[in-house]
Amino acid sequence: MLNMPDIPATMQGMVLEAPGKPLQLTVLPVPSPAADQVLVKLIACGICRTDLHVIDGELPKPKLPLVPGHEIVGVVVRAGSGVGLLKPGDLVGIPWLGYTCGTCRYCRRQQENLCENALFTGYTIDGGYAEYTVAFERYCFPLAAQYAVAAGAPLLCAGLIGYRSYSFIGEHVRRLGIYGFGAAAHILIQVAIYQGIKVYAFTRDGDKEAQAFATRLGAVWVGDSSVLPPEKLDAAIIFAPVGGLVPLALRATGKGGSIVCGGIHMSDIPSFSYDLLWEERVLRSVANLTRKDGQEFLGLAPKIPIRTETEHFPLARANEALDALRRGKVSGAAVLVFGDEVSAPYINCPPETSMR
Repeated sequence: MLNMPDIPATMQGMVLEAPGKPLQLTVLPVPSPAADQVLVKLIACGICRTDLHVIDGELPKPKLPLVPGHEIVGVVVRAGSGVGLLKPGDLVGIPWLGYTCGTCRYCRRQQENLCENALFTGYTIDGGYAEYTVAFERYCFPLAAQYAVAAGAPLLCAGLIGYRSYSFIGEHVRRLGIYGFGAAAHILIQVAIYQGIKVYAFTRDGDKEAQAFATRLGAVWVGDSSVLPPEKLDAAIIFAPVGGLVPLALRATGKGGSIVCGGIHMSDIPSFSYDLLWEERVLRSVANLTRKDGQEFLGLAPKIPIRTETEHFPLARANEALDALRRGKVSGAAVLVFGDEVSAPYINCPPETSMR
């Protein structure tokens, strides 16, 4: 049995006290896990655009005060009395979907991402902008050692929601457009290229840095979002929270193509003529994720293998990192890293990523 390090009584965390206000660096009690929860010591926590939507007040009724963050990589240091799958020393990832009831009509028909009683990490329950967090055991993903580092954090949301969006593009797709080339796109392009799909990357008009980034990752064409690609797309995914991109993506996509909106929040979609939707084009949104998505994606990631590009920030600079993301100044993904690294003797390293 592993000798785990002593767990302190208090920890540092960045706390949202009211929407629209900067996070406050606060000393908090280390939480105690309930019977079906584990206590996790943070290795890293990714900074997601959804965090901005919560902090800026675009998503209603967050838990307050709130510790944001839902792209969590860490190590289990204590298990509740009813925990049977995880044990101290296990490496885990904690995603946005933090709990589902299992009994509502959506859960009963295998749509737990739409659960009427769901809890969401870093939104309705405390998340990972802190040195420790608790999570329900059955909503943690065991992680391969190669992803239990800062570079693995973006897989827990940018990767998962990107993968779920990708799963809805339909069959016979050979040319895929991606609008908004940030954290999710830079992961998803690796999946698409691995599966033989050509990627067309659309960025903010004039964003040469993002376009160069997309080219370096293998996009066959890059350009401004306001520009049509040189040939019709078979499908498109919109990650940027800009409703005006919807008619542009429809115009760029051929007959029978799907347009998938992969964000949790988007500005208003302007009206557009029916001919853009006609010819059996499909426009749909994606909400949250299921544990099945996590099982599939985290099983695929090491085979590609997916590599992320990250910019690291200490916990106390979370507001700076959020602002950089808000202004589009992050290349790849921003990640909070915790300086007190968990040393190897305290970690159980599974040979591969799997869902238990």
